[in-house]
Amino acid sequence: MHSQLFKECQRRRADLMGMIGRQAAAIIPGAQEKIRNNDVHYPFRQDSDFWYLTGFDEPDAILVLLPDGQRSRSILFCRERNRQREQWDGPRAGLEGAVDIYGMQDAFPITDIDDILPGLLEGREQVHFPLGRDSEFDQRVISWSRYNRRQGSPQRLMPEELVCITHVLHELRLIKSRYELQAMRRAAEISARAHTRVMQAVTTATDERELMAELIYEYTRAGCQTAYAPIVAAGVNACVLHYTANNQPLDRDGLVLVDSGCEYANYAADITRTFPASGHFSAPQKAIYAIVLAAQQAAIATATCAHNWDSPHHAALAVIVDGLLDIGLLSGSREQILETHSYRRFFMHKTGHWLGLDVHDVGDYQVDKQPRQLEPGMVMTIEPGIYIAPDDEQVAQSWRGIGVRIEDDVLVTKHDPEVLTGMLPRQISELEALIQGG
Repeated sequence: MHSQLFKECQRRRADLMGMIGRQAAAIIPGAQEKIRNNDVHYPFRQDSDFWYLTGFDEPDAILVLLPDGQRSRSILFCRERNRQREQWDGPRAGLEGAVDIYGMQDAFPITDIDDILPGLLEGREQVHFPLGRDSEFDQRVISWSRYNRRQGSPQRLMPEELVCITHVLHELRLIKSRYELQAMRRAAEISARAHTRVMQAVTTATDERELMAELIYEYTRAGCQTAYAPIVAAGVNACVLHYTANNQPLDRDGLVLVDSGCEYANYAADITRTFPASGHFSAPQKAIYAIVLAAQQAAIATATCAHNWDSPHHAALAVIVDGLLDIGLLSGSREQILETHSYRRFFMHKTGHWLGLDVHDVGDYQVDKQPRQLEPGMVMTIEPGIYIAPDDEQVAQSWRGIGVRIEDDVLVTKHDPEVLTGMLPRQISELEALIQGG
């Protein structure tokens, strides 16, 4: 898959250079290692924008793009080969690898960037980079683009304009290619296996930690890592939207909400399932779950090119409001509830987000202050939920502490939506059968 990735990255760089024009240059920094404690680092994860354009998975690297038609150049500043450091930290691509493996036209030592980069910018009118994301990097770009003026050489044309590249680059990232969808389908498959493993283990597990361990085991054996901190929320913990303690005993009469996905080739999956720890939904649990499932199905049906970004949320919201009215948890008219937002007591978040290299992926949700029209190649989550606080004395005791969310990853196509995570059961009877079957 690596050779396919590097060819894909070459195409992406060419697309980006075509968008910024021949008079511009682009500078994209990679991620740096981060200290966890004392001299121990967090596991390294490459910056998503940098990865999108390079597939290069080492720290301390900077990509420079110089558009010029057929003579356009991609230049990588990176670490040189160093036998002593590689003995400690592992192999490096080095300057030769940047060209021979990653398809760059040239490569230079990252330690020499202050001397070399200003000359590469000579004759360019604009420098495009992620302006405003890192103030220290902003100052470095300003210094590079003003270098020759400080040296007393005003006749050498240096960039006059600094431009934020984020919008243009993120528009490219929003529409997924065949390669990206291949990776996301694989991430979805592995994540679905992990969720299945959790459901099969829930009747014998004693606490949330054991269930989280099942997730991590399945991800690790597939060569993946978590795309975000897993949520394994038993009982009333499911009513905490970003619960990540994952260390409490299971409530045998309660539900378990698991929100987790892995990263495959840096592409994320994002799945939530809610199921009974006992293997049997109680009547109140079943009623709430049925509303959320119907809301999700209604939302998925609107994930088409005929609709806009807000359509899935509005579809889910209508079903949830009607369902809560039917069971008496809301009162009044649908119009009044929607106008006053009183439903937010039980459903307080949007129905999804973009998905890709980041679990909350890049891309505008509005264009000209209007909800964005959906297009083929966009991938989103659809995740309605209902959460009834355990201390809500305005509802009957039987409803309190029930939290349900159902989340799947959905691809917009030219025709019907494709549920990338559809292999994982979500119907009540399917969940009960899976759990009871162990």
